[in-house]
Amino acid sequence: MAREEPTARDVRGLPKAHLHLHFTGSMRPTTLLELADKHGVHLPDALTSGEPPKLRATDERGWFRFQRLYDIARSCLRTAEDIHRLVREAAEEDAADGSGWLEIQVDPTSYAPRLGGLIPTLEVILDAVRTASRDTGVGMAVVVAANRMKHPLDARTLARLAVRYADHGVVGFGLSNDERRGLARDFDRAFAIAREGGLLAAPHGGELAGPSSVRDCLDDLYATRVGHGVRAAEDPRLLRRLADHGVTCEVCPASNVALGVYDKPEDVPLRTFYEAGVPMALGADDPLLFGSRLAAQYELARAAHAFTDAELAELARQSVRASRAPDTVRDRLLKGIDDWLAAPAHS
Repeated sequence: MAREEPTARDVRGLPKAHLHLHFTGSMRPTTLLELADKHGVHLPDALTSGEPPKLRATDERGWFRFQRLYDIARSCLRTAEDIHRLVREAAEEDAADGSGWLEIQVDPTSYAPRLGGLIPTLEVILDAVRTASRDTGVGMAVVVAANRMKHPLDARTLARLAVRYADHGVVGFGLSNDERRGLARDFDRAFAIAREGGLLAAPHGGELAGPSSVRDCLDDLYATRVGHGVRAAEDPRLLRRLADHGVTCEVCPASNVALGVYDKPEDVPLRTFYEAGVPMALGADDPLLFGSRLAAQYELARAAHAFTDAELAELARQSVRASRAPDTVRDRLLKGIDDWLAAPAHS
């Protein structure tokens, strides 16, 4: 395979789309500390040390610890003002990393008790998204995600809610939490509701569970994109299927390592996916807990997998093509990618 000479184009200047960012997990650590102080929430040392917590979620105990930290952080979001701050800061961070389009994923159920119910909560989030997009220049949309740990009827309720706001900033429907719990097919009706309402299907699969969980996302939920999906690398036939059907995997290298899915960055199968022709959209997942944002995922591809600038540009194009950004935004970002690559590199 041909390789360029090492280059030093700044990946933060590479236009890209960010398709895998969880709501609470997008929070700045300093904001978490301030909101905890504001609302009198006691934070464990793992969230106050200034360093990403040590996590390994490949067993249930490790996943429980991760989820507990996430839930504590989420409990600090109690007002519409808090929601607006989080979304604005997420957009600011993405803008600094070169993202021109952000699809932020949220389960509004988790915030509804403090914000007046599901509908008011989603409306607050969508208002925050519109305001942040206007103020930062980053195009934004929402993927409403059901929780795999809850009853499938709850997922149907969320799917109907998501469809109701399909023309107001909701572009997709997801399924998150521990994919080792709950069968994908239990949520097939919720995803059918979402698809019939024009939303893309973007369930999690193939991170904590193996290739079969990715196949389930395809067979039972008709996934357009798969959150993570990296374990598909263990099944060449599945890789070919993803490539042949153009199903994009939202790969989050830093979180894969932080959660113990892979021992080191070099083990994340970015090169395997790329060479198999599987589209990827690099994502930061939960920067609050994993310690790195979007541009760092591209830096990891360069440093750990020897991706050339031309290959990084192609990764960025894949993220844009897999997004639900309007055509005008897509065209602008794709042109910006070409311009970034055409500009001289600095040695």
